[in-house]
Amino acid sequence: MKTILEALWDTEKIYRADLTKITKNSGVTIAEWQLLARVSAGIDTQDKLAKDMLLDNSTLSRQLSSLYKKELVDNTAIGRDKRQLVYGITEAGDTVLTTVNQAHEAIEANLFQRWDQEEQRMLQILLNRLEKSMTNVRIKSE
Repeated sequence: MKTILEALWDTEKIYRADLTKITKNSGVTIAEWQLLARVSAGIDTQDKLAKDMLLDNSTLSRQLSSLYKKELVDNTAIGRDKRQLVYGITEAGDTVLTTVNQAHEAIEANLFQRWDQEEQRMLQILLNRLEKSMTNVRIKSE
């Protein structure tokens, strides 16, 4: 039998492969899909996005540039020197986001169709506890 962390690792690989397929079908990466969701939610500047997504500015800049080239986001320069950009999702970006979100929701519905609400709630509680434990162990070991 696999250990808990081995099972989580294998589950993550399967999940990531499925996410890669559905995002690729819409012409974006998983990271771009996540970024589109945040821009759509109103997190609209590079500083806010970097903080929310825990990304360095160079990585985020590349992702935003890619979404801009694909015409999934637009930007508006603001401020006195027009150096800060405010990002917004385009109609095409909203379509991509909706398509990927619906496919993601279908995966989740299929995955948990035989789980009752109590089982799902218990899994969520346990995974949240595991995440907190991992965070605490990580902090202590640094």
